[in-house]
Amino acid sequence: MPEVAANATEAVLAEWLVGENAEFAALDTIATVETEKALVDVEAEDAGVVLKTLVPPGALVEVGAPIAVLGVPGEAAGDLDAVLAELGVAEPVEHVVPERRSVPDPVVEVRGAPAPSLETTPQNGRIFASPLARKLARLAEIPVEQIAGTGPRGRILRRDVEAAVAARPVVEPVETPAPTQGGRPVVEPVETPHSRLRRAIASRLVESKQTAPHFYLRATVRADRLVALRAELNEGAETRVSLNDLVVKAVAAAHARVPEMNVVWTPDAVRSFSSVDVAVAVATDRGLVTPVLRDVTSLTVSAVAAKVQDLATRAREGRLKQDELEGGTISVTNLGMYGVEEFAAIINPPHAAILAVGAVRDEPVVEDGAVVPGQVMTVTLSVDHRPVDGVVAARWLAALVDLLEHPTRILA
Repeated sequence: MPEVAANATEAVLAEWLVGENAEFAALDTIATVETEKALVDVEAEDAGVVLKTLVPPGALVEVGAPIAVLGVPGEAAGDLDAVLAELGVAEPVEHVVPERRSVPDPVVEVRGAPAPSLETTPQNGRIFASPLARKLARLAEIPVEQIAGTGPRGRILRRDVEAAVAARPVVEPVETPAPTQGGRPVVEPVETPHSRLRRAIASRLVESKQTAPHFYLRATVRADRLVALRAELNEGAETRVSLNDLVVKAVAAAHARVPEMNVVWTPDAVRSFSSVDVAVAVATDRGLVTPVLRDVTSLTVSAVAAKVQDLATRAREGRLKQDELEGGTISVTNLGMYGVEEFAAIINPPHAAILAVGAVRDEPVVEDGAVVPGQVMTVTLSVDHRPVDGVVAARWLAALVDLLEHPTRILA
């Protein structure tokens, strides 16, 4: 299993695109791998043939674990049992078929050093079971000693635990009065296990708050012209432009005006970029993801809208590719559609900043010394103080406000 994402320790083998005994050319996609946030194509480095797949679709595999036995073009499978035994596997791995979304048992190193043996004969009273099987048995409160293993040499696998759970006698529940406290029924808490995406989000946000010294700048924007421009752009248009699309375009233009903001922090240097790539926060049922729009300054507003819609749709369907989640120096997150007036967001590593956009609201404003009705919007910029100083961030925010209040400049 390749390291398809930085610092990834595991991934799901989503689909084999080349079957067993089928040949492939260099750079052909032979499999699709799913990370916490995206789908990644696994490309072949050289031409070859898939002699045997070792991991079924849907299996969760540790990075570095073997997933297939490959050969040179024209090579036949031959005696795979002997090949696997030569590579250090005590039993043929075709007998071990993990269920969908299960953690596979160790198999064989592909074109590398031998993998750990699948020797599972009990020694000194020890019961051999896969880590997932032990975890499931513990959750089901079934001692592994009471489970018959069907894996190589009696190894206990996930299916064995599930069979043991299914075979348990059904115990009719005894009705007991609902617990009360102060005359009111006690509501038991509901726990939702962490998804892989939720764990990834939590890890990155904790990393950001612990390592990136955040500081915050806030500005209130007159949004009357921005709202009017959006309405004009959408008259008879096939692609609908949102206020957030205009904000994304303005963010890119502000980066072009203040290039010192188009940077990221690295351990050895502040890295600057000539192209402006902007990430857009998208809420999905699985959690928040931030796909990246490339070279936004070169895109029209309608092109930005189309790309954002495409990325958001595929994000909610779990069809983003890993490279679409990497890069950029700033993110845009908008909660205005929920009526949130203002908020401060946590920087998405390794970005230098994130812009939080609130709702457009009607408020009295002062214009030429008179109080008049107006539309305003609050934006809050969170900045990593390591690569960006306060004065630079202030200049950037001033440029953004100018662009949002004179939005036709965004179209230039």
